Amino acid sequence: MAYEPFEHLPLGRTGLTVTRLGLGGASIGGLFEPVTDAAAAAVVEHAWGIGIRHFDVAPLYGYGAAERRMGSVLAALPRDDFVLSTKVGRLVRPLAALRPGDDLDDQAIGDRDDAYYAEVGDRRIVFDYSADGVRRSVEASLERLGLARIDILYIHDPDRHWREALEGAYPALDRLRAEGVVGAIGAGMNQWQMLARFASETDVDVLLVANRYTLLDPGALSELLPRCVERGIAVLVAGVMNSGLMVDPGRGGHFDYGPAPDEMVIRARRIAAVCARHGVPVRAAAIQFPLAHPAVTGLIAGVRTPAHLDDYPAGLRLQIPAALWAELRAEGLIPADAPVP
Repeated sequence: MAYEPFEHLPLGRTGLTVTRLGLGGASIGGLFEPVTDAAAAAVVEHAWGIGIRHFDVAPLYGYGAAERRMGSVLAALPRDDFVLSTKVGRLVRPLAALRPGDDLDDQAIGDRDDAYYAEVGDRRIVFDYSADGVRRSVEASLERLGLARIDILYIHDPDRHWREALEGAYPALDRLRAEGVVGAIGAGMNQWQMLARFASETDVDVLLVANRYTLLDPGALSELLPRCVERGIAVLVAGVMNSGLMVDPGRGGHFDYGPAPDEMVIRARRIAAVCARHGVPVRAAAIQFPLAHPAVTGLIAGVRTPAHLDDYPAGLRLQIPAALWAELRAEGLIPADAPVP
């Protein structure tokens, strides 16, 4: 089976439609490597040019840089022709505005050896999942984006802040949805367990699961995705390359935003070997695998160059033989009950 990357699909019960392939903003925010404004704009312009009409970003990505860069292109395009999502839970603040007691997201600080974002200047990220934090986050995002509205708002990675997210951020998003300020609300995380709690305990419209329903790590299969089907919650999948490891497993690389553990490198190489036996690029198999599940509407591709982005429509359109998926099952490399294209 192959997929049309720019097909417009309904996003669950939201009334929004998205292209099957969307563009994510982490890489153009300088994830792992610096990116210039011009290079970032070229990626967004290329995405639009090839037919992508779904764009996802967050204040965290480049500490506001990705929102500014993405908005610099999108603000000149017909607003009703695309769907834009951003996130709440982290505020961008200059160093001079930090206050005692601020809950800093210091993992991403640019002068650390293990930092995610390479160039953040005097900006820092402060966790804030309060209702007031949501309001300030939305106002700041709109200013950076240069846009009048946001279509989807996600609560972003509240791993250590479940109670604050449930009692502060979620009710604030619910009010914004009821007022028609945003079209849909949800949560975006790099784990599936808390997303499953959102699916059970709130009335979210859409969940963005990163790195946890992939060919390499299909952990969301058993609990999260069936719950979303049952409750009519749309799912979007990001991080299908698991931070880069599935781009070229032979070279190792990143997994979950850090050096790939040996066991994951071995697993990735075994998957790649099966793909090679069937003449299929491992990236194409990684791109298509999540879409076979009925809960999943589309993919978010985080890339830093137009050439990297082009891998996705090429991978989606490739016919992959059923024998490849059968061998992956037989080798225990995908779950026996995982839907396949």
